[in-house]
Amino acid sequence: MAPSTSGRSRSRLSTAERREQLLRIGARLFAERPYDDVWIEQVADIAEVSRGLLYHYFPTKRDFVTEVVKAEGERLLAMTRTDPTLPVADQLIAGLDAYLRYVEANKDGYRALHAGTSIAVDDVREILDRNFAEQGRRILAVLCPDSEPPETLRVTVRGWLAFVVAVCLDWLKYQRLTRDQTRDLCAKALLDIVAASPDVQIDL
Repeated sequence: MAPSTSGRSRSRLSTAERREQLLRIGARLFAERPYDDVWIEQVADIAEVSRGLLYHYFPTKRDFVTEVVKAEGERLLAMTRTDPTLPVADQLIAGLDAYLRYVEANKDGYRALHAGTSIAVDDVREILDRNFAEQGRRILAVLCPDSEPPETLRVTVRGWLAFVVAVCLDWLKYQRLTRDQTRDLCAKALLDIVAASPDVQIDL
């Protein structure tokens, strides 16, 4: 009898690679289905691993979705760092380009990151809040590098980040805009708001 292909596949993956594989499968499932319709056993079946091995990595579905969202949030932040020596507008454009590259390369992960059903888990909400806060902090550091940003700008940036998420989810779903059009739409929205803000004096 020929040796099991799935057995050979399991032996080739390191612990880190196996964990990453499981998280990627989870991202796809949580992107496609409501939280309550995803069963952690499905992940084991798709990955062709034992359920005991999966539970070794993630004891509960709550743990699993939390780790999926945490991994995607960390990947997003890592991919969207920009060069602080660039002019303000260039930093913002570069940041958006990097953000959209992440969205393109991690479609399932991005959808899973912002899936409304998984946000029902408290731990996931906390991760998303921290992720949004860090993205906002980076943008405010670009806009106000030498001073404390006014509260109106802080609220504006937070709202703009939510706008970007809505635009990107629409872009992924319908593919009616190019990546450059999506980037320019989001950039113009932020730059116009900042330029019109009486509390911020920035040379854009």
